[in-house]
Amino acid sequence: MVEGLLYLASMLAGAAFLLALYRFVQGPNAVDRVVAFDVLTVISITAIVLVALVENRIVYLDVALVYALLSFLGVIVIARYLGKET
Repeated sequence: MVEGLLYLASMLAGAAFLLALYRFVQGPNAVDRVVAFDVLTVISITAIVLVALVENRIVYLDVALVYALLSFLGVIVIARYLGKET
């Protein structure tokens, strides 16, 4: 049962990754691309957590936490840069 749910979650995360990647490539402006980049990082964090659950390795959760903090800081920096342009 749990394996089926993990498989379903990974398939949904993969589909969401493809949709966000499409928005990142085809985004009409920079703000759409920044939001899509943030969504891609959240989905990547989800994938790392799913791998940690499947492999039963707790150290991957630390990697996901550090990646989330760096992603947050990166989006803040990009948002401040785009805010200065307008």
